[in-house]
This record gives sequence, structure tokens and C-alpha cells, in this order.
Amino acid sequence: MGRKEIAGLAALAALTAGAAGCTVQPAGAGGKGGSPVRIEVPSRTPSAPAPQSTASRPSPAPGAPRTSATPPRAPAPRVLWSPGDTGRDVRELQARLRQAAWIFEGPTGTYDDATAKAVRGFQGKRGLPGTGVTDSVTWQRLVGMTREPGRWELYLMGGQPADAPDPRCLTGRVLCISKSSRTLRWMIDGRTVETMAVRFGSEYTPTREGVFQVYWKSRHHVSTLYDSPMPYAMFFSGGQAVHFSADFAARGYGGASHGCVNVRDEDAVARLYGQVRNGDKVVVHW
Repeated sequence: MGRKEIAGLAALAALTAGAAGCTVQPAGAGGKGGSPVRIEVPSRTPSAPAPQSTASRPSPAPGAPRTSATPPRAPAPRVLWSPGDTGRDVRELQARLRQAAWIFEGPTGTYDDATAKAVRGFQGKRGLPGTGVTDSVTWQRLVGMTREPGRWELYLMGGQPADAPDPRCLTGRVLCISKSSRTLRWMIDGRTVETMAVRFGSEYTPTREGVFQVYWKSRHHVSTLYDSPMPYAMFFSGGQAVHFSADFAARGYGGASHGCVNVRDEDAVARLYGQVRNGDKVVVHW
């Protein structure tokens, strides 16, 4: 092959390499044939990865917090007392409702229909759900607008715990009557047989204090001074007696006697009348 043919082939190779974008090393200066032609071909440029489909995204791991457009619902307030409950706490609820003028009887210590109705009215007035059940929210609202009731308020209708017996009541058969707790204990040889709520005279007609004896019993007595019934009367000091009072049963401690010891529980005073004898001791104390 002649030099002209070799030069033509080299020119054709260079033209082809330039079209492909490669670089051709020129022939060396020495030697007849020069260095062999070396053609470099670049690697292919990688394409960008295709976006991942949302359908193929992994779901949240179990227990991971979930994002929701709806806020979580607040827990329901705790129920404290409901119809049928009894006890000192119910008395306080009723006493506070009485302070707020939502109930006008008691306290009785029993969550009855009247109490549920009062709670329902209190709730409705303040935009709370009118359930008639006392929950923590209702109770906090009531406490915030009332004061803590005293013992006297808690036992307006009687039923308060009796004081410890006076030492003079610990022997024999005794009607042991406490003005501080407003209770009567029927005691025999230091043992309490029965306890009942009682009411006393007013400031102007006080019940006498001291040690007395039952000197007369009158089952259907009527007061000649006040023309008022005194059933189951057990007289112990002048015209003062232990007896049933319909007024006490109806009004509680909103009223007072003319000096007698009133009992509001007719069944209890009837039992007492059947057991007490003339000569039994009566102790009236603070």
C-alpha cells in the first residue's frame, strides 16, 4: 500500500472519530508507520432515577403517631356522685346546692330525685350537659361559687353523728341529750340502744340543762299553754318534755321549740316512749 493510500485511510479514521466525539491521538513523528491510532469512547451518561410512586411508599410502623386532621376527643369528666349514692359527701353536695339556691330541703345524705333535679338545673344554667349526675366539672364549678358548709349546715335535717356520751350517762337507764350534736341517745348501763336527732328551744325559751328524771308520760298530750300537740310526751322538767314534733319533721332546724326536746322521727320516738319508765334519768348537756 502506498503512502497516499495510508494517508487517506488515516484521514478517514480521523473524520469518523470526530463525528463520534472521540479524540484521536496524532501519529508519532518517527518511523514509517507511526504509532497506532487509539480511539477513546466515553461511557454513557446515566439517566436520572424515575420518581417513586406514592402507592409504593411504606406504611407507618405499628405504634408510630398518626397525623389526623380531626383533633383527639377530650376524655369525659369523672362521675363523683349519682342517684342512689349516700353519705357525708352527698350531704356536702346538697348543702352547697342549698347555698346556691338550687335546693331548699335537707341535706339528707341521700342522692334522691330532688338532688338530681337541682344538679340538672345548675348544669343547664352554666352551659354544662344536664345529666343530673355530679361529675368533676360540675363539682368544681359549684365549689368555686360556694363556701365549705359547717357541721350545722350539713345536718340541717338531723342525722349527724352523736357526741361521746356525757360521763353522767354511763350508768342506769338514761336519756342522754347533747345540745352540741343535737342528738338524743337512749342508753342502758353505758350501752347506746338508739340515737335520734333532736331540736331544742329558742334563745328566748331555752331547753334547761342538767340532770333530771322522767316524772310523767302522756301519749296524746296537747300543750295547754300553746295549744299544740305533743305526742309521746315524756316530761322531765316543769313543762319541758321529750316529744314528737310535726313541725320539726317538716321544717328541720329552721324552727325551734318552746323549750321541749323535739324528735322528728315519729317511729323512733314511739319506740322510745314504749321503753322509757317514770324515774329514768335525763341528762341535758353541751
